Amino acid sequence: MRKIIVSNLITLDNLYAGRNGEIDWFITNDEFFAFSNQQLTAVDTLLFGRVTYEGMRDFWTSEKAQSDDPYTADKMNTLPKLVFSRTLDKAEWGKWDNATILKGDMVEEITRLKQQFGKDIVIFGSGSIVSDLTKLRLIDEYRLFIIPTILGKGKPEFVGITQPLKLKLLKSQTYKTDVVVLFYEPA
Repeated sequence: MRKIIVSNLITLDNLYAGRNGEIDWFITNDEFFAFSNQQLTAVDTLLFGRVTYEGMRDFWTSEKAQSDDPYTADKMNTLPKLVFSRTLDKAEWGKWDNATILKGDMVEEITRLKQQFGKDIVIFGSGSIVSDLTKLRLIDEYRLFIIPTILGKGKPEFVGITQPLKLKLLKSQTYKTDVVVLFYEPA
C-alpha cells in the first residue's frame, strides 16, 4: 500500500511560511539537496493544495529553476501532480501537462490513491491539506525539517487539530546548518 508522506521545512515555532507566504528563511545545503533528490526518486506522485501548486508550477517550470537545479526541476516537472482545489477547473504544468485536479471527498480520494499500485506520494507545503489530512489521520509519515528560526507570525503547519495525534520517532538527522530533520509516523 502506498504511503502519504509530508515533507516540509518548518520554523521552530511551527510555521511553514511567513506572514505573506514568504519562505526566505529556508536553510538549504548539499545535505538537504541530496535528501530531496533521494526523496523525489522514491515517490511517483506529488500532492498539493492550490496555493502551493501555483507557486511550485511557476517556479519549477521557469528557465532559471531548470538551469540552476536540473535534476530537481526534471523530477518536479515530470512526476504526476494531484491538486486538491475547490476553485480551479484545470491544472496546467507548462509543457508537461501532468497535473490533475481533485475535487472529490478527501477521504475517498486519498483512500483510493493509497490502494493504487505505485510508489509513495509526497506533499510539499500545502499547509491546509496537511492539516486536513492530519485531522483525518491519513498521513502515514511526517518528515519535518526544523529550521532554527522563530518568525513569531506566519502560516502554521498544523491548524485546527482538535484531537491529539501521538507520533513515533522513526529517526532524526542533524545537518551542518543546525537544521534537524525529524521522521515520524502515527503511533
